[in-house]
Amino acid sequence: MKLFKSADLIRKSKYISRDLSWLRFNYRVLDQAKDPGRSLFDKLRFLSITSSNLDEFFMIRVGSLYNYLDYGKERVDYSGLRELPFRRKLLDFAHRFVNDQSLTYLNELKPQFEKNGFSIKRVEELTEIELKKVEGYFKNTVFPLLTPMVYDSYHGFPLIINQVLTFGVVTREAGLASAAPLPAAPDVEKGQERLTFVQIPQNLTRFFEITRKDRVVFVPIEEIVRANLPKLFRNVDILSADLFRITRNGDFTLEESEDIDSNFIKEIQTGLKTRKRGRVVRVEVEPDASPYLMNILRERWNIDNGNIFVIPILLDLKGLNQILRYPSFRGKGAKLPAPVQPQSLPEGAEENMFEYLKHHDVLLHHPYNSIETVVRLLERAAEDPQVLGIKQTIYRLAEDSRVTAALLKAAENGKHVSVLFEVKARFDEERNIREGARLEKAGCFVIYGVGKYKTHTKMLMIIRKEGEKVTRYVHIGSGNYNEQTSRLYTDLSMLTTNDTYGHDVSEFFNVITGHSQPDDYEYLITAPRDMRQQLIHLVREEAKNAKKGLASGIVMKMNSLEDRELIDEFYKASKAGVPIRFIVRGICCLRPGRPGLSENIEVKSIVGEYLEHARLFYFHHGGEARLYAGSADAMVRSFDRRIEALFLITNPQLRREAINILQLNLLDTQNSYLMREDGAYICQRPAPGEPALNIHREFYRRPDEAQLAQATPEGLLALLHDQTAQRRQLAAAEADAAEAASIIPEVEEGADDFGQGEALMEIEVEHETDIAATVVDEG
Repeated sequence: MKLFKSADLIRKSKYISRDLSWLRFNYRVLDQAKDPGRSLFDKLRFLSITSSNLDEFFMIRVGSLYNYLDYGKERVDYSGLRELPFRRKLLDFAHRFVNDQSLTYLNELKPQFEKNGFSIKRVEELTEIELKKVEGYFKNTVFPLLTPMVYDSYHGFPLIINQVLTFGVVTREAGLASAAPLPAAPDVEKGQERLTFVQIPQNLTRFFEITRKDRVVFVPIEEIVRANLPKLFRNVDILSADLFRITRNGDFTLEESEDIDSNFIKEIQTGLKTRKRGRVVRVEVEPDASPYLMNILRERWNIDNGNIFVIPILLDLKGLNQILRYPSFRGKGAKLPAPVQPQSLPEGAEENMFEYLKHHDVLLHHPYNSIETVVRLLERAAEDPQVLGIKQTIYRLAEDSRVTAALLKAAENGKHVSVLFEVKARFDEERNIREGARLEKAGCFVIYGVGKYKTHTKMLMIIRKEGEKVTRYVHIGSGNYNEQTSRLYTDLSMLTTNDTYGHDVSEFFNVITGHSQPDDYEYLITAPRDMRQQLIHLVREEAKNAKKGLASGIVMKMNSLEDRELIDEFYKASKAGVPIRFIVRGICCLRPGRPGLSENIEVKSIVGEYLEHARLFYFHHGGEARLYAGSADAMVRSFDRRIEALFLITNPQLRREAINILQLNLLDTQNSYLMREDGAYICQRPAPGEPALNIHREFYRRPDEAQLAQATPEGLLALLHDQTAQRRQLAAAEADAAEAASIIPEVEEGADDFGQGEALMEIEVEHETDIAATVVDEG
C-alpha cells in the first residue's frame, strides 16, 4: 500500500484507531509533566507514568500486533490499515512521542533539578570522596552480582531479560584494537572481536544516593557499572559499551486480540512455551551505539529501525520514582485533601453501619470519600457473631491488604467465606495466587477465575442473621478492593440492603462460582451475557424518542470506548438528533462531530491529579432517567471476554448525587481535553467570563441542597443544550474571523501537544524519513 493512501484511509474511516488513540492519551499524561502549576516532583511523577504506560503499551498492544505479523494472520485496524502499513504508522507515532518525552525531560524538567535540591550526575562529575563511596559500593554490592555473558562461536545467544538495563560490550584481544576496523556486519565465527552482555540486576536501586550539604546527588547505576567495566574485562580492549533495554511481547491472551480465534491463541501459547521468551518488539538504546552490536540485535530479533528507539536521556524513566521517595522530598508533591463524608452517610452513622444500611443506601465517590467505609464494614463483619458468611470478588489487592486480613479473620471465626480471585489480573497474577493460597489454607472457599473469562466485576456480599431474618449487605462498584490505589483512582460504589440488589448479586455469585443461568436480573446488566445488547437497546430507545420529538440524551463516563457495534448505534442516535456526551479518559475509537455521522456527539477526556476510573452511564429514558454504574467499559473485551456488572441506581437521592457527578465532569475546565473529529485533543480552558472549575478539588466540597436540586434529568439536558449552543457560537465566530482575514485554518506543526491529528499524519507520509533517526540532541 502506498504511503499517501494510508493517510487517506485513516481520514475516511469512521473509527479512530484504538492504538493511536491510546498514544494520544499518553500525550495528555505527558502534558501534566509540563503543567507550570505543578511542582517539579509532581511533573517527574507524571513523566514516570508515561514511561510505565509506554512499557505496557509495547508489551501488550504492540505485542498483540506482532501476534498477527509473526503468524501471518490478517488484521485490519479501525483506521482501515492492514498489518504492515499500520505497524509503520504506529511505530512512527511512538517515535514522535518518545522524542517529545525526551524534550520534556531535557528542556523543562532537568534545568529545575538543582534549585529543587538534587542533581543526577555521572561518575566523572563526583568529588574524590564521593568516588571512593561509589567504588566501595561497586566492589561490595554490584560487582558480585554482575554476570558477563559472551556471544561467540562457542557460546549461544544469551537470554536478555525483559525491560532490564543491559550493556552490550564489544571487546577485542589486547593489542589488536588498532588493527583492522571493526566490521559493521557481525560474524561471530571469524575475527577477534567478541560481544558480551552485562545485565544490571533488577534488585539494585536505580540510583546510588550521595548527600551533599546543599543537595542530594543521584548517580545512575548504569554509570557506576560503565565506569567499572574494565574490572569485568581484564586484559582485553573494550571497543564499545552501549546501554540498551528491550521490551518483549507480553500478550498471550485472547483479551487484547479483538478478532483472533481461541485456537490461534493456543498456538501462540504453545509457541511461547517452546521459545520460553516473548519476541522482542522494542529496543531502547543510547545514541551512537556500536553498529556491530545493533546489527547483531537486528538480525537476532528480526527487527528493523522502527523497533529501535534512540534515547538521549535516562533509559527507563520509571526509575525517577526513587527520587520522589527520597525522605527529603516526600510531601513535596501535591497535597491531597482529606476525604469528606459521603453525601448519603451522616456523621456518626458508621458507628452502627449495619443498622444504618438496613434503612439507607450509600453512594461512595472515591477518593473524595474514603474506602475506609467499606474496609471497616468488612472488618466488623469478620468479628460480628451475627454474620454467617462473606462472598467477594477480588481483582487487585494492596500490599499487606486489610481486605485479605479481614477475610482470614472471618474464616478463623467460623464464617463461610467464598472468594473469587482473578489470577489473570495483568501484572498482579502472582500476588493473587499467593493471597488465594493463604485464604484456602485458612478454610476459605477460593475460586481462581472462571474459565476463559476474566472476572473484572467488583462485588461484596455480607450475609447476616438478624432475629428470624437474614439480611444481605451488598457492596458493588467500579473500583478494586485496594486501599492504596483507592486514594489515587476515582471510582463509584454503592452500599445497600435492598432485597432486589441482594437477590441479583446472589444469583450472580451462583453464576460465577457454580453452574447457573438465571432468567433475568432486575437491577444488573452483566457480561458476557447480554451487556452489549442491553446497552444497544437503551441507545435505540433514545433514538426513537428523538425521532418522535421527545426529550432525549445520553451521557457516559468511562475509561475506554472501543466496541464497534455500540459505536455504530451511537452514530445512528446522533443522526436521529440525540445529544450525546462522552467523558472518556483513555481510548476513544468514535469520531465526534463528523457532519452526517456524529455532529451531535462531543467527547472530552479528563486527565489530572487522579486517574479517572469510574464508569457512569446516563440514558434520559423519557425523563425517567436510567443511571448505571459499575466495572465495565464499552469495549469488546468487557462485553465478550470479561465477567462484568453494571448496577442500576434506583434510590432518588443517589440518582441526584450521580447526576451531579456527571454535570461537574461536563463543567470541568482545568483537567479537560476536547476531542476533535480527526482524533486529536485540544486542552480546554474557561471561556471569557466563565469560572474555572477543577473537579479534583470541587468534589471535596459536599454539594448543598440547591446544587443537588439542579441535579435532575431536566437540568442535565439543559446543560447539554447550553454547552452545544456555546460551542457552536464559538465555532461560528472563529470561522467568520478566519474568512474575514482570508485565512484557511491549518494545523501548525507542534501546535497539537496532545497527539497528532490527521493533518500531521499526512505530513508524516509526504515527508518519509527513517523513523529511527527521530532523536533529540542532548546538547
